[in-house]
Amino acid sequence: MNIIFLRDGHGQSRARSMGARAVVLTTVLALSLVAALLAAAFWLGRQSAASDASITPELVKTWQENLKQQKEEIRTYKSLAQQNIDALTLRMGELQARLLRLDALGQRLTDVAGLDEGEFDFESSPALGGPEEPALEQSFSVPMLTQVLESIEQQAESREQQLRVMDELFVNQRFQREQFVAGRPIKKGWLSSHYGFRSDPFTGKRAWHSGVDFAGKEGSDIVAVAGGVVTYSEERFGYGNLVEVNHGGGLVTRYAHCAKLMVKTGDVVQKGQILAKMGSTGRSTGPHVHFEVLQDGRSANPTKFIHRASR
Repeated sequence: MNIIFLRDGHGQSRARSMGARAVVLTTVLALSLVAALLAAAFWLGRQSAASDASITPELVKTWQENLKQQKEEIRTYKSLAQQNIDALTLRMGELQARLLRLDALGQRLTDVAGLDEGEFDFESSPALGGPEEPALEQSFSVPMLTQVLESIEQQAESREQQLRVMDELFVNQRFQREQFVAGRPIKKGWLSSHYGFRSDPFTGKRAWHSGVDFAGKEGSDIVAVAGGVVTYSEERFGYGNLVEVNHGGGLVTRYAHCAKLMVKTGDVVQKGQILAKMGSTGRSTGPHVHFEVLQDGRSANPTKFIHRASR
């Protein structure tokens, strides 16, 4: 194999002859050199990339600061969320207390008005229902819940005020009914003497009778014809054992000749309550109750109170 060498100086060339072995060695040497250069270039490239992507202390510090800031934000959000939960819990507690008061007031009104217990049961949840409708995907947010709670609070306050007014009206009406003097002072018995002039049962002479008499069985119940306060409950001359009840409005009733007194002075009694047992104490000829009505301190005919309709 001939190899031609050129010279730059004089443009002359020289040819040299090389054997086959020399050619092979030269080729292997050239290929090895190229491979070495490529390997060196690849290694340098990797080192450069590794150097560019390396984690420096400054980068680690930056990451730590970012992580700390994120943790701080999470703690802040959790604190705000807990505050919102606490506020909602407090308002829920206040609403529950108001609902308890409304239930108690409603139950009281049911009792006062004499309504059927099964019709208004304040201890049970109200019946609800309706056809199923597709539910909204959006859940209640805290502002929405707050707005709903405010609306419920306003409604509860309004209902509470209305129920208070109704309660006062019912109480006043009930008090007036209780104070309304009407009916007979006995459960069993009969009218034995009228109000006004009559023949005295002891002297036979014409005498004034300031009440009406109801005769009956010894020990029968004597009841209040209206609610009031017992102002007298003991023996009195001529009346025997006497109960006197003040009903307000200038009206007082008396129940005389009782065998046994069932109330004492200062007691508050209701309409129909047992005051005494029928007897024949004092100036009496047999078991009966002498019933009187005083209006503004003066004797009144009990008959008009006995026969008037109860409220």
